[in-house]
Amino acid sequence: MKIVKWGIIGCGNVTEVKSGPAFQKTPNSALVAVMRRDAALAEDYAKRHNVAKWYSNAADLINDPEVDAVYIATPPSSHKEYTILCAKAGKPVYVEKPMALNFEECNEMISVCKEHNVPLFVAYYRRSLPRFLKIKELIDQNKIGTVRHVNCVLYHPFEERYDDEINLPWTVLPHISGGGIFVDLACHTLDFLDFVLGPIQSVRGHASSQLKAYPAEDSVSMSFLFENGIHGTGLWNFASFERYDNTDIVGDKGKISFSTFGNDPIHIQYANGEKESITIENPLHIQQPLIETVVAEILGNEGINPSKGTSAARTTWVIDEVLKEFRNSK
Repeated sequence: MKIVKWGIIGCGNVTEVKSGPAFQKTPNSALVAVMRRDAALAEDYAKRHNVAKWYSNAADLINDPEVDAVYIATPPSSHKEYTILCAKAGKPVYVEKPMALNFEECNEMISVCKEHNVPLFVAYYRRSLPRFLKIKELIDQNKIGTVRHVNCVLYHPFEERYDDEINLPWTVLPHISGGGIFVDLACHTLDFLDFVLGPIQSVRGHASSQLKAYPAEDSVSMSFLFENGIHGTGLWNFASFERYDNTDIVGDKGKISFSTFGNDPIHIQYANGEKESITIENPLHIQQPLIETVVAEILGNEGINPSKGTSAARTTWVIDEVLKEFRNSK
């Protein structure tokens, strides 16, 4: 294989700019087919993005002999089903985050892909973004000394679109998404911390629905412990008065502060009182750096890609642990 020919299952908003065009712009990669249950919408996407084929049935795309690998960009409730179909067809899988509805499903996906010798990649693209690689570099270079603890805070105001019981977005319907906005957004921060600081081994926390506007949680607080002894805390709330997004990684010689979302500067504060800010813009197609590693690995460059099913499953395990009590109360 000299070029990876991709098919996309589920060409919704995330594929318009963040990911879809990257499959066409990445070296040795081409987008040859797309699928959406609504055939007219699939055709519209294909024509707008210069894709030769479109389907309304996922199995037809997966079994197309011209499709070498599949990007699954549907809600989490169908990730396991489509991943298994791809694995049985012998086709590498790149699946959107969060990886699946729960840790059990993640393990099933990993097992089936391993059985069929098919690589499984997950779209935790911050693992390849220059802005976040800079944070990792600062930590690896001991710029803030030995990391002692982490604190994550993200809160948003309540949005009107969540106030319509009849037409709630799928992101707050747990049977489709696995949870609420916490699951959709916090997974990015938690996965990046796994990438930079290593796996989390213990989680304690609380989740609740303060507004009771939708079936999922809207407030989560947690504490966690990494395998290397680093402590962490986090708070996520989606019924607050403003938007706020900050994570502090604190060492014995300084602190790194950054936002998970947006292009805000990385702030470093040193023990001697000096401060530094670093601005690194995100690329237009924000998933492209990670997709480039996926393509490279499919073409034989082993170990290039930093976001596989095994690492992504760990993030889902953390989410499951903190939501366990809330889910059981339903």
